[in-house]
Amino acid sequence: MAPTSPYQPSLLRLLHGAMVVLVPLAWLSGAVVYSNLDGRWLPLPVQLPGDWIEIHGSIGVLLWPLALLFALVAFSLGRHKLRQPANATALIGLGLAVGSGKLMQEDWLREGRLDHVVYHLHLLAWLLIAAALLWHVEAVLRRGGRSLAGSMFSPTLRANDHPRLWLDQLTRPFQKR
Repeated sequence: MAPTSPYQPSLLRLLHGAMVVLVPLAWLSGAVVYSNLDGRWLPLPVQLPGDWIEIHGSIGVLLWPLALLFALVAFSLGRHKLRQPANATALIGLGLAVGSGKLMQEDWLREGRLDHVVYHLHLLAWLLIAAALLWHVEAVLRRGGRSLAGSMFSPTLRANDHPRLWLDQLTRPFQKR
């Protein structure tokens, strides 16, 4: 009997794909913002012209609703996968980054007001996401190799995993039995 290849639910794959694009963009644009306007603890060799706070904030605006939906999927379809510390840490880092980003005011950095607790939480989330993503990728490769990693990018759909069934998939774990 041939081993079956891993399969990830289509909604998880779609949202994970969006996270794979948006989180690195947010992280990199945040690095430019930090380098241009702060750089106290970790001088980065990136100084780029432009209004990077606006760019970073725009990415955050796109990330906010997707992160909420991704968390809902993680707590419904993927609850058992959150027992893996790398997955849980990545989700915590994402939540901390998005939550603290929503609480920040963009004028703080422009005015040099770098002493806000929320800004420090946002910086902590920036570091946590970097570490968590490396840990997450390493854990996926260690557990399932390229087959597991590739399953997140597979276009295959099973009959019980069609987009019209996504709402039912999300609410099923919360329904009374």
